[in-house]
Amino acid sequence: MRVIIPVAGVGSRLRPHTYTVPKVLLNVAGKPIIGHILDRLIENGFNEVTVIIGYLGDKIRDYILKDYSIKVDFVEQEERLGLGHAIYLSRHTFSRDPILIVLGDTIFDVDFKTFTRGEFSSIGVREVEDPRRFGVAETKDGFISRLVEKPDKPTSNLAVVGLYYIKHPEKLVENLKDMIKRSVKTRNEFQLTDALQMMLDGGEKMKTHTIDGWYDCGKPETLLETNRLLLDRLPAQHKINGVVLQPPVFISPKAIVKNSVVGPYAAIAEGAKVENSVIRNSIVSEEATVANALLEDSIIGSNAVIKGSFKRINIGDSSELEFY
Repeated sequence: MRVIIPVAGVGSRLRPHTYTVPKVLLNVAGKPIIGHILDRLIENGFNEVTVIIGYLGDKIRDYILKDYSIKVDFVEQEERLGLGHAIYLSRHTFSRDPILIVLGDTIFDVDFKTFTRGEFSSIGVREVEDPRRFGVAETKDGFISRLVEKPDKPTSNLAVVGLYYIKHPEKLVENLKDMIKRSVKTRNEFQLTDALQMMLDGGEKMKTHTIDGWYDCGKPETLLETNRLLLDRLPAQHKINGVVLQPPVFISPKAIVKNSVVGPYAAIAEGAKVENSVIRNSIVSEEATVANALLEDSIIGSNAVIKGSFKRINIGDSSELEFY
């Protein structure tokens, strides 16, 4: 089964990090977001993927081709006209066989085999307190009756979380084509939700699938929360001489950490250097340097340098900050 992963977005809510790094390459619990997604798909037996790239897409392509050997087709979305438009651009990479669509800014703890085993198309959902910033599914007699993109007055608290099993992708493509031809937009974009609603109106049956393991990576606070949740699942970190570990933590074998206290809930990525510091509930990205500092609730971008004092930091890539 072909998996479609749209990752063309800018990730504006995660700036300054996403000025230089695409959102899906931000590090969480020791690896990029898209690395977590691909690893889980491979574990579940999927080996054909279409990745829809756009903003800083070359970096995504380079990472995947360097670290993964599965069959991957890359499709470029030059204009960001919405998720529906992105899926339509990728239509030549799949046939009439069912497809799985996985949004690239969310990590899912789900059995993909079970999710794609049903008789009908299925959409991943989860109950939320405020569904207004999500697509929302309304149900009747066990099936989805209506899908609404970010409703001002939602009539359901079932948020669509970004996981879609499409039993008849040819019908989806037909409706996307019609929607784009007639320029049917919601919030100035071609929405996948609208095309799925057109399928429902045409008689397609869809069910919901409750997703308990849904880890949002769209904002700094949710990225750190996801980092905590994933670190809780990792095996114990090996001891390091001269370093006090307060688990759970992740320290890359290729990182250098000296005379420091790390954790709880700290992730230090490949090539990072940490010395004479205390780091907790924070992410230190690839090739970053932290010295003589206390970091808490912080995200340090790739190649950034932090030296001195005790602060809460959210600093982007290739930056340098010193306190005196």
